[in-house]
Amino acid sequence: RQTGMNVSEAARRYIAAHEKAWKNPKHAQQWSNTIASYATPVLGKIPVRDVSLAMILKVLEPIWTTKTETATRLRGRLESILDWAIARGYRSDSNPARWKGLLDKLLPAPGKVTKTVHFQALPYANLPAFMSQLVVQEGMGAKALQFLILTGARSGEIRGAIWEEIDFAVQAWTSPASCMKANKPHRVPLSDSAIAVLQDLKAVALAQGRTTEKAYVFPSPNSRDPELGSSLSDMTLTAVLRRLSIAAVPHGFRSTFRDWCAEQTDYSNEVAEMALAHTVSNKVEAAYRRGDLFAKRQQLMQDWADYAMSIDRNAPLSASNE
Repeated sequence: RQTGMNVSEAARRYIAAHEKAWKNPKHAQQWSNTIASYATPVLGKIPVRDVSLAMILKVLEPIWTTKTETATRLRGRLESILDWAIARGYRSDSNPARWKGLLDKLLPAPGKVTKTVHFQALPYANLPAFMSQLVVQEGMGAKALQFLILTGARSGEIRGAIWEEIDFAVQAWTSPASCMKANKPHRVPLSDSAIAVLQDLKAVALAQGRTTEKAYVFPSPNSRDPELGSSLSDMTLTAVLRRLSIAAVPHGFRSTFRDWCAEQTDYSNEVAEMALAHTVSNKVEAAYRRGDLFAKRQQLMQDWADYAMSIDRNAPLSASNE
């Protein structure tokens, strides 16, 4: 049996062993930061063989009800690190960071102590009026937000898009697995309005000498790379909404789209969920569903764009977080 390794070293070695499999490069840094901020002051120098339930509680209890999401992630990370230590022979006891059958008897369930906060969204009835304001806004952030709404995509996917992912011939954008939450490539049908946004940006890119297909579609105006550009910051799209006095967030437009699908169309739940690149939770259904329903989604996204661009300048603007 191996002995002596402390928690800080076990955490470092666990992260080193797994970080290449994590799709997001920031993931390893998030692990390190969480462990360093909350676990290391209590457990850092403790040999993994000696970590007890009381020690785990000493780390978790102070933040369990005040920083519940962080505490939940921290618990899971400590469990993984101690499982690694057990597998490597540095610890022989059971895992004191285990939730089921142990900590779930001592700590309240996360869902009971923190209220789920939904992304604030614009009601779909107000979308055409908002789009009438958005399309006349200057700047890359406004263009990116317009494209986000028309495609139902996430902000990170939009900001990371490069020209080689765009197929003008078939009107499709294929976002690679590395940019997707489900870690699978996602083919997005592009409506005529979405294509128009891209054509305008392509003309600007060519005029500015950004001819490579590796260049960002929505480059930051502060980029120091004249050829490729750099991605917009995650606050750029939010700033556009604030400038227009809209109390919504970019991600909320996915809810706007989903509500419109459910209440104003006859498209199936499956088509609407696939348009949002949501993972199928039913494993049996996922195993049998091979296609991506592209033709149906193509019509859906064109109908969505036609609705969004059906400008009604008299409708009131307000946000909802229903």
